[in-house]
Amino acid sequence: MTTMNISLPEEMKAWVDEQVQKRAYASSSEFFRDLIRRHRDADAFRAMILDGVNSGTSDQPYRDWLVELKAKYDQ
Repeated sequence: MTTMNISLPEEMKAWVDEQVQKRAYASSSEFFRDLIRRHRDADAFRAMILDGVNSGTSDQPYRDWLVELKAKYDQ
């Protein structure tokens, strides 16, 4: 694992320290890793949504699609 140092204004550092304590993180590093993971996951989710939007329309009725999707993940 590599190290990255960041500088924060005192107000932000106090907020981070509060979040670490309030949310039971082991350290501020753990808190920042969690923030980065969440941001990365949100970006991936946005990309999937855009792929869906850009894929066009379907002639398949919504209910049929929902039944297929349920069957796929119920296995």
